[in-house]
Amino acid sequence: MTAPKSLVIASDFNAPRTTLEDLLRTREGAISYLGASDDFFMIGGSVELAHSNSDLLLGALPPYIHIKAESARSETLLWLLRQLIAESEENLPGASTASSQLAHLMFIQILRAYIEGEPQMLPGWLRAASDKRLAPALRLIHSDPGRTWRLSELATAAAMSRAAFAGYFKDVAGIAPVSYLTAWRMRLAQRALSEERVSLSELAGRLGYSSDSAFSGAFKRFTGLSPKHFRDRDTSI
Repeated sequence: MTAPKSLVIASDFNAPRTTLEDLLRTREGAISYLGASDDFFMIGGSVELAHSNSDLLLGALPPYIHIKAESARSETLLWLLRQLIAESEENLPGASTASSQLAHLMFIQILRAYIEGEPQMLPGWLRAASDKRLAPALRLIHSDPGRTWRLSELATAAAMSRAAFAGYFKDVAGIAPVSYLTAWRMRLAQRALSEERVSLSELAGRLGYSSDSAFSGAFKRFTGLSPKHFRDRDTSI
């Protein structure tokens, strides 16, 4: 799930209910037991996205993702689940670190399964990032966001004409290539202002702006805040 959501898991909805919090208080090691049967076993976990741009991914995902058994990723996910269970049961040195890494691998495989199994994915960042035709152009933008990329350069990387590339890019990403470049720069700026001690001038130059005022204007149009106010607000949280 990509957002908090109440749910009930039951074999009989008339059965007495137990909250997850109460169930977790009775756990033995990493496992909680409910009732006397072992007919059902569930693994739960979460992946935290560290910086303020987590909405870029979460906003592109549905409320939940169901991986069907016939998915090409199902066998890999099943292997990862079995490894998680083994780490929990054996409780060997390094089990916590191994379990964390296995959870991250599961997260990647779940994203891949969603991308591969969702042909009607809405235009946006995730669809663009997984599009093989746009991949060469996006690699150029992501590797050197401070460069003033010309439409012709990006189109050539994607082996398309300028007009075809511009139209295809907007259909897939939901915005024009130049707008995508600006948005990517602003995402990087948000992260830098939150995590680095970088001056406004240095950041402006890094992201391809000729002056502090040009960068500040673009940042405010994108976020609604000046870089200074964004940094002050972020550090006060």
